[in-house]
Amino acid sequence: MQRIQSKIKTESVEFKKNKEAYEHLLQEFRDRTEQFKQGGPEKMRKLHTDRGKLLPRARIEAVLDKDTEFLELSTLAAYNIRNNEFPAAGLITGIGTVQGKKVLIIANDATVKGGTYTSEAIKKHLRAQQIAMENRLPCIYLVDSGGVFLPEQAESFPDRNHFGRFFYNQARMSAEGIPQIAIVMGTSTAGGAYVPAMSDETIIVKKQGSIFLGGPPLVKAAIGQTVTIEELGGAEMHTAISGVADYLADNDAHALELCRNIFENIKNQRTEQLERQTPEDPFYDPKELYGIAPLDLRRAVDVREIIARIVDGSLFNEFKSRYASTLVTGFARIDGYPVGIIGNNGILFSESALKGTHFIELCASRKIPILFLQNIMGFMVGKQYEQGGIAKDGAKMVHAVANAGVPLFTVIFGGSFGAGNYAMAGRAYDPRLLFMWPNAKISVMGGAQAAGVLSIVKQEQMEREGKTMTDQEKAILQKTIMDKYDYEGSPYYSTARLWDDGIIDPVNTRKYISIGIESSLNSTYTGLKNGVFRM
Repeated sequence: MQRIQSKIKTESVEFKKNKEAYEHLLQEFRDRTEQFKQGGPEKMRKLHTDRGKLLPRARIEAVLDKDTEFLELSTLAAYNIRNNEFPAAGLITGIGTVQGKKVLIIANDATVKGGTYTSEAIKKHLRAQQIAMENRLPCIYLVDSGGVFLPEQAESFPDRNHFGRFFYNQARMSAEGIPQIAIVMGTSTAGGAYVPAMSDETIIVKKQGSIFLGGPPLVKAAIGQTVTIEELGGAEMHTAISGVADYLADNDAHALELCRNIFENIKNQRTEQLERQTPEDPFYDPKELYGIAPLDLRRAVDVREIIARIVDGSLFNEFKSRYASTLVTGFARIDGYPVGIIGNNGILFSESALKGTHFIELCASRKIPILFLQNIMGFMVGKQYEQGGIAKDGAKMVHAVANAGVPLFTVIFGGSFGAGNYAMAGRAYDPRLLFMWPNAKISVMGGAQAAGVLSIVKQEQMEREGKTMTDQEKAILQKTIMDKYDYEGSPYYSTARLWDDGIIDPVNTRKYISIGIESSLNSTYTGLKNGVFRM
């Protein structure tokens, strides 16, 4: 492989200005993330710890192998929704390591409205299970939840991808030999009782954990029976009488140690063996990404400069370097793992789509994971390109992405607009992980383009009615549209609604993609497979 020759002048005024502005953006991201990581109000956190319970992130830290990385997902879920009363959607999910095995952890945060589930929490839980299913990762459920958030039951209970899907997924994963381990560390009530009941093995904490389909007030109201929490669903009852739980723990720390003991007898089911070499840091400092990342999406950024600060040794074997230059493709290594990279260097033309399709087929046939680096305005438009068949050539790339048969990973480092999002493995194409940088934007088209299109449509509509639009009315309409697109295109708007798996510091891109690749090794890479291409 050849080392990428960077053309970035790190001493230039432009670079320094971009870096300074980006670090301000990054500090804003870090502040928001730290605020959400606190969990619920201080009063609720104190009440939690006064009961002898560990806070949820402390529970996660205790169950993981020491000095190993925890890749937390969607930390800013529910950001700026419901007045930020559900930080992180009241749920912590992520990939970690237990007894040397990659696992998926789903932990309720009882300091946030009792760990109850809103629509965002349900979506986050289901996304975590999807990641576990795709990568065949054992699941650990740290249960401390009051079930569905009752004021929003209509958005949480009855549909296909609502609360009941948790248990369907657990049943399917267990049938496929993907271990499900639950630790009941607080309330597990109503439908939530099925999380431990459907797990392969369940641990419950004495005088703290409880499992019941209906709590004492509901039992009293339904059948007139008066019963205590411990009699109805306490830890000693469930481990000695009902058999719903399998292990009795004295406290949180003991429960987490029991969970680690269980994983001593769970095999590391690696089905893929990527040829991993000794990892090597990038030749160029990854922190230089702060001076390179596009804050103004109209400014061209050579994606090779991004690649040079992510891959091992900044070494990159570029494929078709002289053809279709608006799409960069090639092979590299990340943390020693082989990876194919597809990065945007401008708008997509027919040749770009054909080049991308060819490269995806290469990666699929060789069973090499693919990393998509998105900074894309979309496909080229106009009579010449439509007559040239850009729709069918773009469709070839979409076919290839949808049927690649190898893990896909997507990082949006700039803009992600229109059908370019699809061809570059957007959320609809099931990348194993999808991250956004704090400067990223995502929408059906750029705000300026949307404003232009909609003002033309409005003007034509008024002309049909015999009216005209003044310049002032046109300016107001365009500004309204651009403001809307700017707000809804923000990475925070996206991540709040779980359109991605989290906003990340650009410096962590390499580390998180490495964790994603390692996690994928439990799954089977099915390799090259295509549908019908329109020729």
